[in-house]
Amino acid sequence: MATKIRLQRFGKKSKPFFHVVVADSRAPRDGKFIERLGSYNPNTNPATIEINFEKALDWVNKGAEPTDTCRTILSHKGILYKKHLQGGVKKGALTTEQADAKFAEWLVAKDSKIEGKKDSLTKSKDEVKKAALAAEAKKNADRGAAIALKNAPVVEEVVAEEAAEETPVAETATEEAPATEESKEEEA
Repeated sequence: MATKIRLQRFGKKSKPFFHVVVADSRAPRDGKFIERLGSYNPNTNPATIEINFEKALDWVNKGAEPTDTCRTILSHKGILYKKHLQGGVKKGALTTEQADAKFAEWLVAKDSKIEGKKDSLTKSKDEVKKAALAAEAKKNADRGAAIALKNAPVVEEVVAEEAAEETPVAETATEEAPATEESKEEEA
């Protein structure tokens, strides 16, 4: 019987969630399976992968063929690298201690890379929040300035209207006065 390590889809429309299972290659995608190895959630950033390492390694060593996506998942978790190192031990190229040391070093590097990505995502989210708050504060300040300008010209217009009302009276008086002096000169 040919076995495959593949994904079994769950979740609702546009929100997939997968179980990583070992199944007969002739079984339907979401049908009968032999054993469940873990889960894969691509909706999170970075994607959440939970796999039973020992079971998955055992099935890969038995000859179960992973699909392309499952091969990527298993590679991401280090299962295929561990199998590769075990092959080196069998051939005599490495000792078990050297293989374990290499695998531990690889795991540390992988974990630091994942943590770096998580940190950069949180930093970028914080920067976006700060930028949004700054933009909102600027918008509120502009809105406050616009309201102040709207209210301020009303007071100035009233003062200007009062000044305009007083000015024509003074202008008419000054205009009449020279006219009367001129007319007196003409009369004389």
